[in-house]
Amino acid sequence: MRLFDLIPPQYRLVAVSMLLVMLAVGSAALAWTAQDWRYGQRLERQARLQADTLSELSQASAALQRTEQEKRLALEQRLQNKDKIHHKELTDEQTKQARLRDRLATADLRLSVVLAATDANSSCSVPTSTPTGRVVHGATRVQLDTAHAQRIIGITDAGDRGLIALRACQAYAKEVNTPK
Repeated sequence: MRLFDLIPPQYRLVAVSMLLVMLAVGSAALAWTAQDWRYGQRLERQARLQADTLSELSQASAALQRTEQEKRLALEQRLQNKDKIHHKELTDEQTKQARLRDRLATADLRLSVVLAATDANSSCSVPTSTPTGRVVHGATRVQLDTAHAQRIIGITDAGDRGLIALRACQAYAKEVNTPK
């Protein structure tokens, strides 16, 4: 006897249809599970590729940031060295000017200016009489008062400091705008 013969005839059709429905539902569930598994693998692979891409991008960004930071540090170092050089020039110039002012104040040094020729007909630049202890020939010179000489030194000191500051600014602008 077969299993099919044990089912009463009025229920055979229902049993066969139930068996077919169970077979269809089982195969659909199996197909659904297989598709879910394959789709999950595909999503996992895409997520891994995206993570790898993001990792590469972050590494490239970090390398670029390190390079830019190294450039900035090198520029800061060069600017600091140039600043030291310009500061040394400025202090040396100020020291030199202070020594010159001190020499003028103690009358170790006297500033003099050339006078305009008063005799237009005289073509000889040799004076008629030579003062004692002096054998300099040429245009007549007059010594300046110490206060006026110090004022002139102060003006040239301010000009020298301005020129040094201008050179420092030009060097800074050139250094910042020059790509390295």
